[in-house]
Amino acid sequence: MRKLTLGLLSVAILLLGFDLSVRLMSDDPREALQKIEDTLFLIDQQYVDEVDYDALSEAAVVSILEKLDPHSVYFTAEQMKVENEQFNAGYEGIGISFELLPGEDGQDTLSVLNVLPGGPSEEIGLQSGDRIMTVDGTSTIGFKTADVQNHLKGPGGSQVTIGVDRPGVSGRLSFTITRDKIPIYTMDAAYMLDGRTGYIRINRFARTTHEELRAAMQTLMAEGMEELVLDLRGNRGGFMDMAVRMADEFLKNGQIIVSQKGRASGSNETFLATRGGLWEDKPVMVLVDGNSASASEIVAGALQDHDRGLIVGRRTFGKGLVQRQYRTRDGGAIRLTMARYYTPSGRLIQTPYEDGDRDDYYAGKADIRQEDGAMNAAELLEGIADSLTFRTDGGRTVIAGGGIIPDYLVAPDSLSPFMRAVLGRGLGNEFVRHWIDANGAAFKEAWGSSPDRFVEEYQVDAALQNEVLDWLTTKGLSVEGRPIPDDVAEGQHQSFTAEELKADAHLLDALIKGRMATRLWDRSAWFEVWSDVDHTILESQKLWKSARDLAVLYSEAR
Repeated sequence: MRKLTLGLLSVAILLLGFDLSVRLMSDDPREALQKIEDTLFLIDQQYVDEVDYDALSEAAVVSILEKLDPHSVYFTAEQMKVENEQFNAGYEGIGISFELLPGEDGQDTLSVLNVLPGGPSEEIGLQSGDRIMTVDGTSTIGFKTADVQNHLKGPGGSQVTIGVDRPGVSGRLSFTITRDKIPIYTMDAAYMLDGRTGYIRINRFARTTHEELRAAMQTLMAEGMEELVLDLRGNRGGFMDMAVRMADEFLKNGQIIVSQKGRASGSNETFLATRGGLWEDKPVMVLVDGNSASASEIVAGALQDHDRGLIVGRRTFGKGLVQRQYRTRDGGAIRLTMARYYTPSGRLIQTPYEDGDRDDYYAGKADIRQEDGAMNAAELLEGIADSLTFRTDGGRTVIAGGGIIPDYLVAPDSLSPFMRAVLGRGLGNEFVRHWIDANGAAFKEAWGSSPDRFVEEYQVDAALQNEVLDWLTTKGLSVEGRPIPDDVAEGQHQSFTAEELKADAHLLDALIKGRMATRLWDRSAWFEVWSDVDHTILESQKLWKSARDLAVLYSEAR
């Protein structure tokens, strides 16, 4: 019976989180728990095989949460370790980003993508493109992502010895690295688009996001920023309080940022802006897309409802549910929806869902985004039920029940078949990896330790363009009649005309330059390069008059 007792206890812990006092339950959950206990007792007494009760209890919890809503979820202890690193904005390790390069018989090779600035790997001289072949004497050939993390991460102060093959250098190099705390930044990039326009891109809302935002804003203000583009595209959210603090930097004292309403005690709360925001009266645009969710939508919704900033891009994801996390004794966690949140005008932007059916929920979102593709904001507002329409402070119409619809919708960028093939197969990244192996050290020495001059001055010349096109033939892509080598399988053959190349030649050049910048410096340099061809950014720069008008009206109204 000991196995059964442990199994029942595990189920109770997982179901009740931090509170095992079933005396506080109403009759319905008492009966439900009794049914689970009866089932486990029957399995223990009668089932044909031995049973792993921990696995069984986890499966039960997952199934229960799936019946609630699409965002109530269970995390195992291992999954929680990854989550904590991402949202606590740090881990202990050697300070690299890495990639696994395909090798023979599926045996991947571990390669350094970037050496993180200020980390222990930079200090001992590790370089982008280095192949880590051994870790403490163990071969890394065939490592998977989990293997890399298990071998390279570890307590701060501990040491690890790696064997490295460096392109262009004979013999294997050996480095002993002392692990340290490695910060994970939530800000992808912060720079000036032009002499007066600042740009900040945030990839998620973690514990350091507000601090990072303020530091970036102060730096850009010192560089002459008069207008700000806040890019939340692809940002799936995170900590709600970070969204509140971010919005507070743009809003006046006492204005509502977001409200949450739930059934349980303590789940109803309204969050207000305070004094002292860094950007309370100057023009701001917020860029969003279909992957901007949750905390991103709180920021966009607050600025839109108060007519504070111009929202530009695509309809957002539509997640208006607030989760609270309850740790389980085995190190896992239940993330349970405990409230709905509402924008200042009273909008619930949550997309409707049937129970917890995640497949239908996400498939429906894909359908909505496809339908939105050719529409503008005015067309999306047509035919909306009165119960879903709300008014901003200035009287503009906004809607509830399916994400934030931007003030200006930017149509999805259309790519030629040629660029779709290059991007879809990751060929730009692959070419640059080979090119950096051969030329990286001398190239970086020529352009310096900072990417600023490279971003400003470097141009992909005709010689490199031809080198790229010749290399693409080895992958089966023929442009302008270039012959495809005999060893390329016929199923991979694709041919493109000079006209098809010309349509997207600027994108190919930016792709190559951006991947160079990423590998030679860091990921932030990619965004600086790509902004010159980024369709949404280019369209947003035509809309500053509207954003300035909003800023003036907002300032006068307060």
